[in-house]
Amino acid sequence: MEKVRGFEIAKGFEDKNINLPVRKTAKSAGYDVEAAEDTIVPAFKMGMKPTLVKTGLKAYCPSDEYFMLVNRSSNPIKKGLVMANSIGIIDADYYNNQDNDGHFMFAFYNFFDEDILIKKGDAIGQVIFQKYLLVDNDNATGIRTGGFGSTSK
Repeated sequence: MEKVRGFEIAKGFEDKNINLPVRKTAKSAGYDVEAAEDTIVPAFKMGMKPTLVKTGLKAYCPSDEYFMLVNRSSNPIKKGLVMANSIGIIDADYYNNQDNDGHFMFAFYNFFDEDILIKKGDAIGQVIFQKYLLVDNDNATGIRTGGFGSTSK
């Protein structure tokens, strides 16, 4: 079977019992993603950086696609968790990058007054695959050389 799009375990997580994302219903757009390890997301204070919650996963897709990391609809209400960047956009060339093998993570802020514990195996968000379009005069030739935040380098 030819690989088109899917999930794999990222390097360093092979022995951590990571579950590959699945859709829960036939009409779900997103693949539910679980936390790879216990993580505490501290109560928000001005100036703090978001907490990166590891998934232990990487994903591959065709070169004219990307995937979005999307928060669970229940996270803000039940856990006070919002994604720092609202949604995460992961380009196809992030897969297998030299910095982190394409390991994607969710960046959360916690707006509750108390710290929140995310346990290994807790559903933390979703991945949705999408096509994208190019403008007529597109001439991008850059090659990704890193992981998280490397597109502008």
